[in-house]
Amino acid sequence: MTTSPLMGRRHFVQGLALGAGALGIGGLGMSPAKLLASQGQTGAATLSGNTFNLAIGGADVNITGTTRPATLVNGSLPAPTLRWREGDTVTLNVTNYLPETTSIHWHGLLLPFQMDGVPGLSFDGIAPGETFTYRFPIKQNGTYWYHSHSGFQEQSGVYGAIVIDPAHADPEPVDRDYVMVLSDWSDEKPEQIYATLKKLSHYYNFNERTIFDTLRDFREKGVAQTLKDRHMWNTMRMSQSDLADVTGYTYTYLLNGRSPNANWTGLFKPGERVKLRFVNASAMTFFDIRIPGLDMTVVAMDGQPVKPVRFHECRLGVAETIDVIVTPQSKQAFTVFAQSIDRSGFARGTLTPDPAMSAPVPEMDPPPLLGHTEMGMGGMAGMNHGDMKGMNHDGMSHGEMNPAEMKHKGMRHGGDNNVPFAFVANNPDLAPRNSAVQHLDSEYGPGVDMRAMAPAAMLDDPGIGLRERDWKVLTYADMETAGGPPDSLMPDREIVLHLTGNMSRYMWSFNGIKFADSVPLELHHGERARITLVNDTMMTHPIHLHGLWSDLELGDGRLLRKHTITVKPGEKLSYLVRADAKGRWAYHCHLLYHMEAGMFREVRVVDNAAAKEARS
Repeated sequence: MTTSPLMGRRHFVQGLALGAGALGIGGLGMSPAKLLASQGQTGAATLSGNTFNLAIGGADVNITGTTRPATLVNGSLPAPTLRWREGDTVTLNVTNYLPETTSIHWHGLLLPFQMDGVPGLSFDGIAPGETFTYRFPIKQNGTYWYHSHSGFQEQSGVYGAIVIDPAHADPEPVDRDYVMVLSDWSDEKPEQIYATLKKLSHYYNFNERTIFDTLRDFREKGVAQTLKDRHMWNTMRMSQSDLADVTGYTYTYLLNGRSPNANWTGLFKPGERVKLRFVNASAMTFFDIRIPGLDMTVVAMDGQPVKPVRFHECRLGVAETIDVIVTPQSKQAFTVFAQSIDRSGFARGTLTPDPAMSAPVPEMDPPPLLGHTEMGMGGMAGMNHGDMKGMNHDGMSHGEMNPAEMKHKGMRHGGDNNVPFAFVANNPDLAPRNSAVQHLDSEYGPGVDMRAMAPAAMLDDPGIGLRERDWKVLTYADMETAGGPPDSLMPDREIVLHLTGNMSRYMWSFNGIKFADSVPLELHHGERARITLVNDTMMTHPIHLHGLWSDLELGDGRLLRKHTITVKPGEKLSYLVRADAKGRWAYHCHLLYHMEAGMFREVRVVDNAAAKEARS
């Protein structure tokens, strides 16, 4: 057992990787040896065993050269890495030294819903000065993470990795094992970032098009086509460069708590098999990860083993984890390079056989521009866009997550068939008739300013900015859960959800209904439900269902078991869920400010008798 109390007052921490040894604990009358566990390679302690004491409190940190307040677990950024063993039962005593309620959510873990750590659903939260004891059995192994589910505490530092060793021999033994926690840090208070987005959603986007871009388009595409394109984007009140709400203008991107200049370093000997456990613990950032000169082999996704696939680059969504193995053969250094999806910044580290050796840092790619695929026109290839009457709707599910929200009024299809773009302003008359997907009445309100005309299957699409690579980019379609489908391929019923939003007002929702106005989605205990997501927005959304596995349908009888599923703009995908854990579960976009702005639902798993009684 390792205990790690934390001070209740703010204390200055100078440095980029905030280990407990940097906190000057001696001034508080505490023994540094008592605070420190084995110092992990993340810059935070690595705690192992069955019983843990975690303290959440305030500290001042200096990451950018400016001292700013943070919220930390046991005084470190990131929080301590927790190392458990499959089959054990763990006890975690979490004490709150903050002046407001806090919580810890164990992301991707199967546990009783009372231990899930979501205030308002699984418990009331941890009040100031109180200790809450989490206790649950470990039913899985792999790489996971934990974070606060209270306010914006996750953004200000309450996040850390979880490594669960298998009960039996690891099928992919390695010589070295490194946790790689990616995150985004801002010197601004998270509350200020959110308030700014609500006032001006594109405030942090410094990749906006300029007069020079327009002049170039005049030369390359002609004046008429350029003006037509500009009219289309202006009508939608959207920007082609709007890939990320919060960018490197305010963010510093971190690897294991270190900025790019601080350069986290991991050692190896040539010929060793090295496992890198990447955890995207950021609040808002998708990272494109590559190691120039070194191939990677994926062996697990979201903690679950997959059939090994060799690749060179991958996009890791917010809240996802991926385990890769690299085998550097030569005595040279390699740069671990993770650039943000909008190319406004990057995190980086170094793998090297010698701490004195380093490797060049690649230049960032130019910012990519959104196009027709992101506009929801990916499913219209080869079609006559002016005449869509022949579209085949057979086999499509037009159900809704809750009958009360459908209002049984039928689906509205709108008016003009000849709208030249798939995302339409908030006007039902602009919605195309006979569209490839039907939209609910609830999607025609002030909270929705865009809808996808023809969303497409994109599991084999690397995504914007990665499609033209000369090397292998890993996609969901490349992977499948090792050992074959982990559960039935046949659903008992289907649910269709649209990911919706109004970018200019910074409103986000499911089916046009924000969380405050929604009703819970009920799943019957034991049933196998298929959830189909349609992304009607031009933003990429990582969707996380607590407490239950999401088995992504890849086709040909293949499934990819995950806890967080990234849905690209204009994409339509489906996954199967076994409702095998009763209780109240959170279901939300894992972009922190999208969740806060309304893209959140409650899922209740109840027995059939209770569900029938509630509806009667």
